[in-house]
Amino acid sequence: MKILLTGGCGYKGNVLTPKLLKAGHQVRVLDTMWFGNDLHNHPQLEVIQQDVRMLNDDLFDSVDTIIHLASVANDPAGDLDPTLTWEIGALATMQLADKAVRHGVTQFIYSSSGSVYGLKDEKDVVETLPLVPLSEYNKTKMVAERALLSYADEMSVQIVRPATVCGLSPRMRLDVAVNMLTMQALTKGEITVLGGNQTRPNIHVEDITDLYMFLLENPEIKGVFNAGFENLTILEIAEMVCGFADASIKIRESNDPRSYRVNSDKLLKTGFRPKKTVESAIMEMCDAFKIGSLKNDERFHTVSWMKKTLIKS
Repeated sequence: MKILLTGGCGYKGNVLTPKLLKAGHQVRVLDTMWFGNDLHNHPQLEVIQQDVRMLNDDLFDSVDTIIHLASVANDPAGDLDPTLTWEIGALATMQLADKAVRHGVTQFIYSSSGSVYGLKDEKDVVETLPLVPLSEYNKTKMVAERALLSYADEMSVQIVRPATVCGLSPRMRLDVAVNMLTMQALTKGEITVLGGNQTRPNIHVEDITDLYMFLLENPEIKGVFNAGFENLTILEIAEMVCGFADASIKIRESNDPRSYRVNSDKLLKTGFRPKKTVESAIMEMCDAFKIGSLKNDERFHTVSWMKKTLIKS
């Protein structure tokens, strides 16, 4: 199968691409490479440094499936340049879907976000609840979802709303909850928790990429799916980190009220099962740090790297 993978040089893309190649697929990665390219050469891999907003027809040559990961990832990064966030998150996705149908692509897997729900009082957030996105990033995800679902009669549309992803990747992210708190413990010996009672759903990067592989192999499973299997408070995550790293916890006030739990029963009914946990992500990061294969690289911090290399003041 020939796959067009946008954002293939990113956090999830660096874990997903080797899995696709190992399964025997031809992979065409499209990425701006704002954060570099950590992919290894492979005879079945084509890597194109190009903006997802610039789509030429050659990109779709013989493509069967699109896996769309490219976006300005997370709320703070999205707020740096709202116009850029909308162009990449919403408009580019609309163009990608339109060209996909025109070129006979039969399957479209989209990485949305569990944050599209906004603030919810419900104990468990399920896919049928209304979307009330709060940030520019969340809003672009909602708009992109609706655009893609309008093509559901013309190709298999599979939308994933991931929880906060954690765990090791060649293109690491140290600005997401579990990874950030673990790196604080390893480098400073102290974890700063803002608030602490906010609940966040989490999913290991191996599991979210396994899910994309599962959907790729099962195009008949269509629609929207939450993907998060551990709903933990920020303080619970920090305490878990301290079980693997020698660190203390400092709690400060927070102006971030976001607290939500996701329910992934709909996904579990498809037969998909996660294999990893938040605890395993923390343990793997600690082990990698001890042997020197994980470092606190500047480009692993999305907002500061974008400010330094992309966003003009």
